[in-house]
Amino acid sequence: MFLAIDIGNTNITLGLFKIPDIKTDKKIEIKPFRIWRIATSKKKTADEYAIKILDIFYYSKTDITKEQIQSVAIASVVPPLDNVFADMTKRYFKKDAFFINSRNSGGLKFLYNNPEEIGADRIADAFAAYDRYKKACIVIDFGTATTFDCIDKNGCYIGGVITAGPQISAEALTQKTAKLPQVNLSMPAKIIGRSTVEGIQSGLYYGYIGLVKEILHGIKKEMNDNDIKVIATGGLSYLMVKEMKDIEEVVPELTLEGIVKIACDR
Repeated sequence: MFLAIDIGNTNITLGLFKIPDIKTDKKIEIKPFRIWRIATSKKKTADEYAIKILDIFYYSKTDITKEQIQSVAIASVVPPLDNVFADMTKRYFKKDAFFINSRNSGGLKFLYNNPEEIGADRIADAFAAYDRYKKACIVIDFGTATTFDCIDKNGCYIGGVITAGPQISAEALTQKTAKLPQVNLSMPAKIIGRSTVEGIQSGLYYGYIGLVKEILHGIKKEMNDNDIKVIATGGLSYLMVKEMKDIEEVVPELTLEGIVKIACDR
């Protein structure tokens, strides 16, 4: 089994995959065996994360043991946890973790001033998207931050956009105002809210829809390609795409898929 780990600022996503033979079949479809999410904590030790992951294996009744993990690959945007997970992988799974970065990118080409600045999750998203569709792509990842990653028709990563995710906006609104409450992000029934909570939800949701649509329109204009595949991923993707017809597909496991493909194709 292959363990792919996506370490984000809010959550850590774990994906178990059956080892694919990518070298003999480039068109192989990679599907996760199981996926779990745990909260990100910079304070946890390698031992604590190992116990958490092994408990998940056990209580999920997967019949997977640590001895069955043949490879571990990681995309991390939380540098303090890199050594923690490298240590955990070495001691508990007896493997050297493979970390995705601009040098370990599966041969992804970059038209970017400093590729080392690009988050590992964005590299995994870009690689997986182009590998899937073999055409110009825009990947919108709705996470703690919302990122737009642009890949041209030749498979080159040309850049993108980073903006605060809607949950960050919701938290900032609460922290910076005296009377506005914390609300859960959801799609409101109407734009005009009939209460403070409904008003905030409407502002967050439709304001964010407008932001995404405008950025997407500008990106497409600059890319100047009539055949661009627009896909979404990330925890909030299903909620946000309901009002956006330009997004053609939601691929929730895209980052994990990219981690596996890059690691197996190296």
